[in-house]
Amino acid sequence: MDIDKILTFHSKNKGKIKIEVASKIENKEDLSLAYTPGVAEVSKAIAKNPEKIFDYTIKSHTVAIVSDGSAVLGLGNIGAEAAIPVMEGKAALFKTFAGLDAFPICLKTQVPSEIINIVKNISPVFGGINLEDISAPRCFEIENALQDLGIPVMHDDQHGTSVVVLAGLINAAKVVGKKLEDLTVVVNGAGAAGNAISKLLSEKVKNVIVVDSRGIVSTDRAGLDPYKKLLTEVTNKNNLSGGLKDAMKNADVFIGVSKANLLTSADIKLMNKGAIVFAMANPVPEIMPEEAKKGGAAIVATGRSDMPNQVNNSLAFPGIFKGALEIRAKKITKEMKIAAAEALAKLVENPTAEKIVPGPFDEGVAETVGHAVKESAST
Repeated sequence: MDIDKILTFHSKNKGKIKIEVASKIENKEDLSLAYTPGVAEVSKAIAKNPEKIFDYTIKSHTVAIVSDGSAVLGLGNIGAEAAIPVMEGKAALFKTFAGLDAFPICLKTQVPSEIINIVKNISPVFGGINLEDISAPRCFEIENALQDLGIPVMHDDQHGTSVVVLAGLINAAKVVGKKLEDLTVVVNGAGAAGNAISKLLSEKVKNVIVVDSRGIVSTDRAGLDPYKKLLTEVTNKNNLSGGLKDAMKNADVFIGVSKANLLTSADIKLMNKGAIVFAMANPVPEIMPEEAKKGGAAIVATGRSDMPNQVNNSLAFPGIFKGALEIRAKKITKEMKIAAAEALAKLVENPTAEKIVPGPFDEGVAETVGHAVKESAST
């Protein structure tokens, strides 16, 4: 895209979001109700019954988007200030797609214990916490430590991505005439997204083989960090060893959350007939769609909006938080994520090789996902 056009878009309003007054203050009576003396009665009601905070304040519809700027898009560790435009964009998507108010909280620290403490201390204002663009493995520690906060906390790079991948895979399997539960899936990349994708898919498919920069993640490998060791409990059921090419042999699905130009058509030819390729490195995928199809791929998805089958977490996170906040959920559960993925998949009534997931502007995406989240919590 044109750089000048992008910069002009952001400078026009000095950012992409603003705060508006929901209850107009137009006269003395309004002022007395909104502020002193009237507001004291609201504070007393909340002090007496803390649950009333959801009835009388912004908490019921507000999400904090928390980042330390350590893993922003494909830009890496660019810091808190440079992360603000991305978190503003996230806030704009929350409002546009789910009607939720969200605010960027970009932190000038990358120490997990400090981030955890800050989030705990700002949590009274917010109904949910969206962790964003925090590098692995610190993101796992931070998210895990905040699960008892009493409000839903989700690292979107992990779980939003995994939900959309599962949705896409449900429909891709239908298109190629394979059963989801029979698939062998290679996930290349064991960072935030790869870790969550591998865990969620392991609930639904025959076997997931995770590959990182050192090769296949297996119980035989020395030096695995605690989070990769946990992956070995649910993946690589045959304890395969070796490199990416070894993993690709006779696989049904390749899911890339790693780096550009990693594969060639020859690598795709190692896979089973009707291969499914989700090459999601941004901005340049692990293999371009034409090259993947040259190797025999039946379906190709990327993370790019200018190509068919964009696997983008914007399809998931607005609806997941919408549903969770509406029922005052305390956590985002595995069941909620699976329900969200299945609901997303059903929005594509007749999936094809060129359309396995809805588009971000398709009607009813956030509402459908939110409803599925609420239904899963009640069963």
